[in-house]
This record gives sequence, C-alpha cells and structure tokens, in this order.
Amino acid sequence: MKKASTKTRIRYSETDQMGVVYHGNYAQFFELGRTEWLRSLGVTYKDMEISGIMLPVISLKCNFIKSALYDDVLTIHTFLKKEPMVKIEFDYEIKNQNDELICTGNTVLAFMNSKTMKPTRCPDYLLKGLGY
Repeated sequence: MKKASTKTRIRYSETDQMGVVYHGNYAQFFELGRTEWLRSLGVTYKDMEISGIMLPVISLKCNFIKSALYDDVLTIHTFLKKEPMVKIEFDYEIKNQNDELICTGNTVLAFMNSKTMKPTRCPDYLLKGLGY
C-alpha cells in the first residue's frame, strides 16, 4: 500500500470561536494529502489536467475522534487503498503533534476524460509510478 505523509499547521481562520477546527476543513486536509501523495510519485494534478484527466471526488467519509485546535501541527497520512482502475480510493489518518489520532477518513475519486466528461482508466504513467 503506497503511503505519503505531509504536515500542516492549523491557522486561526480554520477554527471556530472555541479554537476548534471547523469540520468542513477536513475535506481540504484530505485534498492536501492526496496532492502530496501524487507529488511523491512525480505527478501533479496540473500535469494530469494538461493530459486530459480530471479527478472529481465521488465519495467522502470522515470520522472525527478528537478535536484539532488552533496552532496544532497535523500530520496527514494518505494511503492508497487498492490498485486504481477507473476509480482511485484513499484512506487517511490525521494525527496531531502528540501523535494522537484526530480523524480518519476515506475518499473515492473517478478518472474522467476532460473532453468527453466520461469515466476513463487510470493513466499508465500513474500505474507505472505505483509499480503496477
């Protein structure tokens, strides 16, 4: 299972009046994790879009375990769940600077041809980068 990790510090604008991270921000944390996961393979969303591939999110799940707070440093661990075909599925673990589990999650994205707006297979360059 291919894994990548990245860190982010919680900004004031990402919290509510109690200093707790607003729940809607976790989708952005997952996106950050996916972006850096792809980058670790030498692939960027920009490169994929230039080659005619788009990756819309078709499913997102989030399980909140502990509150993340203003100025916490979060580590987003992103795991490829299985070999990508027409869809690509990721699992996530987000931990704080004390290595406490904050959140787990899952996203499923579909490979789409940007010209036809129809599903397509995972690009060969991504499969090759994953060793498939």
